Amino acid sequence: MIPIRDDNPARRPPLLTWLFIAVCVVVFLWEWSLGPAVQQAIFGYGLIPARLLQGAVLPPEVATVPALLTVFTSMFLHGGWMHLLGNLLYLWIFSDNVEDRMGHGRFLLFYLLCGVAAALAQALPAPGSTIPMVGASGAISGVLGAYLVLFPQARVTVVIPLGFYLHVTRLPAVAVLGLWFAMQLLSEALSGGTGGGVAFRAHIGGFVAGLLLVFAFVPRRPAR
Repeated sequence: MIPIRDDNPARRPPLLTWLFIAVCVVVFLWEWSLGPAVQQAIFGYGLIPARLLQGAVLPPEVATVPALLTVFTSMFLHGGWMHLLGNLLYLWIFSDNVEDRMGHGRFLLFYLLCGVAAALAQALPAPGSTIPMVGASGAISGVLGAYLVLFPQARVTVVIPLGFYLHVTRLPAVAVLGLWFAMQLLSEALSGGTGGGVAFRAHIGGFVAGLLLVFAFVPRRPAR
């Protein structure tokens, strides 16, 4: 099930959503320009649990930032075009309404806090891991959690691949995002905690953080 748009127009331009998209694209183009050296960038600016939690040290030839800052720098790195485009699709569809309800300043803090929660959800169960985590999906998962609370009945147009046929339909957000979250839980359980190269724990942690934090960032009663 691939969402392609919603029928929930925002009242004001989602300036931060556009900014996050632009930064992710610019950073990915920088990664692409590095060629084979991109792996050093991933290790230098991605979040490595062993480095963040256990003080592991990278080789001196790897340019980097302090380990704590990688919680934030990792949110804007991506491992490939499909990784980037998939994340930006979800951000484009669901983020504008959440930003609209929170306001730009609150949304910025909310987004970063969800990203931090997602990073910790991924790192804490495996503090000795040396696999770098990159991508905006943890923070975006928080946006999805907030959208579910604020706009559960908003209609989302989705594409469902059925063999060679693509079925297009409209479903309430509670069904689309509820199924998405269930798939993250199932995928994490089936992977045995390894994730198979996907940070499912980060997705789960970010989503739960968004579900909870939205009440602090939108103090009024959520729209139904």
